[in-house]
Amino acid sequence: MTATSDGRVVASAHLVVTAPAPAEITRFVAGRTGTPLGVDDATPKVVVRPGSTVVVLLADVHAARNEDALTVTSTAFRKPLTIKTDSPDDPGCKCDDGTTVYAGHTALRADLPAGTYRITVTSHHGQNTRTAELKVAGSPERHYRPWLITGAVVLVLVGTGFTIRRSRRSTNVTPAS
Repeated sequence: MTATSDGRVVASAHLVVTAPAPAEITRFVAGRTGTPLGVDDATPKVVVRPGSTVVVLLADVHAARNEDALTVTSTAFRKPLTIKTDSPDDPGCKCDDGTTVYAGHTALRADLPAGTYRITVTSHHGQNTRTAELKVAGSPERHYRPWLITGAVVLVLVGTGFTIRRSRRSTNVTPAS
């Protein structure tokens, strides 16, 4: 690169332009929360139940610049999932392989019939698409809503208080003379 003024060279420099490296995805896996997401436990080996919560992890050796989040889609998910760098769902690999790890969790639909479902992620600002499979089988996982449990506890406490108050009333009654 050369800069000129009035036909004279005033500055020159060498400029090297390097194209970004293509994606090198070493892992794109999904599995049950609280379980390791290593190669041995990777999709499609893991079987999850409908309605369960799964963690999705993607590791890229050549992550694109300024791409801190990716969107993962699947008909098995209740809604699209955003996986991020520095996610609390990152299993914290103890190795130093230089990969950028994206992770996140989502709930599966409770009405899924048994089968294999495709999960898809697009990275490198739309230039790379990767798919994996998720196997679903078994009865739906039951999730109890906190308000339902709280309501049941309140009803039990009110009922117990009513019973205690009633029993005290009946023991404090003095016979008429």
